[in-house]
Amino acid sequence: MKDNINAGPSQLRRLLREDIVVAPGVVGGIGALIAEKRGFKAAYLSGSQVAGMMGLPDLSVTTMNEVAEEVQRITAISRLPLIVDVDTGFGEVVNVIRTVRVMEASGASAIHMEDQELPKKCGHLNGKKVIDRDEMIRKISAAASARKNEDFMIIARTDARAVNGLEDAIDRANAYLEAGADAIFTEALESKEEFEKMRKQVKGYLLANMTEDGKSPLLSVDDLRSIGYNIVIFPLTAFRTMLKAIDSIYADIKNYGTQRNSLDKIMRRAEFYDLIGYYDYEKEDNVFFEIKK
Repeated sequence: MKDNINAGPSQLRRLLREDIVVAPGVVGGIGALIAEKRGFKAAYLSGSQVAGMMGLPDLSVTTMNEVAEEVQRITAISRLPLIVDVDTGFGEVVNVIRTVRVMEASGASAIHMEDQELPKKCGHLNGKKVIDRDEMIRKISAAASARKNEDFMIIARTDARAVNGLEDAIDRANAYLEAGADAIFTEALESKEEFEKMRKQVKGYLLANMTEDGKSPLLSVDDLRSIGYNIVIFPLTAFRTMLKAIDSIYADIKNYGTQRNSLDKIMRRAEFYDLIGYYDYEKEDNVFFEIKK
């Protein structure tokens, strides 16, 4: 059986000191294993994906416990440090305190929390509203104080760019760092120049969101490294790819009554068993069976 003990917050801190951290959005524990197989050093869990897997919109309809359960499933099987989207912290200051404690206990290495009003929206949609800056500062301060492990990272996300403009987003970013945030996630920047300006005027770790069909240009990891960003997430790329693949194979089965012509699209049994370490589990079971005898 594979030794998949989660690396934890200290590992994420170490990675940040070495190079830009690239964290693809992972679909469950199996997605984390594939990311690990492909050489990624960190992973990301999107709140939109948690909702999407249940067929729900990203409108604050999921609960803290639903996100925590998914975190536990991923960190129980993967070594990768996991960055987790906790929306607005699931409420006010007292809710934020509990959210931090639950996510830390569930195995997350970092969370990001945004300054939107409830009900929140996807960061790249119109019609968002942001809370007062001082209210977010109180939530960040509470989050930083609530963690047990100082390496557990509090990433403050601001959605102010689309609401009040870039200067307010920069002002908020610096205030959030001063309040105790370990990194800043400025959502929905609209050009490479805005990413560069954010880097010049905010003196802390910065996270970039490279989501498809959003307001931000799709900059490469090398682009973001050269600008000076520290973390890049691809939150829904794998999830949306999976949906497209599922739609395609269902269409084939419906149209042709068989999957015979689509076997090249499918991960075959042997590859799947190798990925999950099936035979390692079987050997482990046999060992304990012999001991029991």
